[in-house]
Amino acid sequence: MTLTQQLLTIAVVALGTMLTRFLPFLVFTKGKPTPRYIQYLGKVLPGAVFGLLIVYCLKNVTLLAAPYGLPEAIAILAVIAVHFWKKQILLSIAGGTVLYMILVQFVFV
Repeated sequence: MTLTQQLLTIAVVALGTMLTRFLPFLVFTKGKPTPRYIQYLGKVLPGAVFGLLIVYCLKNVTLLAAPYGLPEAIAILAVIAVHFWKKQILLSIAGGTVLYMILVQFVFV
């Protein structure tokens, strides 16, 4: 890419990022109540996103060949256990990810 193309790309990305950050504050002003459909989306979308991520992450797991999905199953159980134990979603996800990486790199080679 030329220097002009690089600068235009950076400008468009920066503008897009700023627009997505500032738009909710412009559309939903402080004095007005948040619309009910936005409140509904705020309640249901996090669960839907996690469901989508689970399906995406497990789509290529083969249960009929070694390691039979064991690293994935162990990591999922670890995420669930840590989440019920500590109630910290980032800790749960990070712990499950680290455990999965250890399992596929060193245990289920």
